[in-house]
Amino acid sequence: MDSTDGSEDSAEISACNRKQLSEEEEAKLQAQNSRLVPEFKARQLELQAQKHWDLFYKRNETRFFKDRRWTTREFEELLSDPSEEPKVMLEVGCGVGNFIFPLIEEKRNNYFYYACDFSARAVEFVRNHELYDPTRVKAFQCDITDGESLLQNIPAGSVDIVTMIFVLSAIHPEKFKQVIGNLHKVLKPGGVVLFRDYGLYDMAQIRFKPGHKIAENFYMRQDGTRSYYFSTEEIEHIFLEEGFETLVNSYAHRRTINAKEGIDVPRIFVQSKFRKKNNDGFSER
Repeated sequence: MDSTDGSEDSAEISACNRKQLSEEEEAKLQAQNSRLVPEFKARQLELQAQKHWDLFYKRNETRFFKDRRWTTREFEELLSDPSEEPKVMLEVGCGVGNFIFPLIEEKRNNYFYYACDFSARAVEFVRNHELYDPTRVKAFQCDITDGESLLQNIPAGSVDIVTMIFVLSAIHPEKFKQVIGNLHKVLKPGGVVLFRDYGLYDMAQIRFKPGHKIAENFYMRQDGTRSYYFSTEEIEHIFLEEGFETLVNSYAHRRTINAKEGIDVPRIFVQSKFRKKNNDGFSER
């Protein structure tokens, strides 16, 4: 499991085009094709996806990810004046609350938060958090690939902002479009999706050994969870097809540094903002 999913310990290096691979990196990616995850095993991983995430949170509880205190620096939409009219935010893949609780603790806005996760165990950790307030937060278990599951908890067209941080990569690529289509249903016209996920040729992708690759840019981790690596072109195409327009879409280069453990590794993420068009096909300006 990649322990740097939700944290970053240094400033942005650059936002640029796709990474150019070295010969050694090319060889590592080619070697991954020598032994793929068997088709039967890949089907099992899909059928047991929720089980693997529940086991992940059973094993790690709230200890694995750091609080995401970088989010307001990267996404100014998360900040608001308390005197402004309250907005509604949906966090897709809330985990144990490392995203929403820092926002609540730091009093950076006056939003009402919906927080959903595939893992019922993760949702319980959110509900048991000392800052959980049902007047400000509604946490619920949800399969985001299932539109009915989402709409049972959130009225259609009621959300101002959706955050999707290191979430879509854990879902089977064949379901990407229906996930984004479901987000489109709950967003207001002009509503925004704030997106960050693994970028193509990230260090974590290159270091996978043979036997872990499921399909192109899609991998199995040791614990049975999965990880996909996006190009900016691919994620933009998906959102545009589902009725969004692009505000920002680029590669974000970071370094994860932990001097105590001797860690200093480059990371590549895709960081984007997409806006739902109005019913007339145009966005609000």
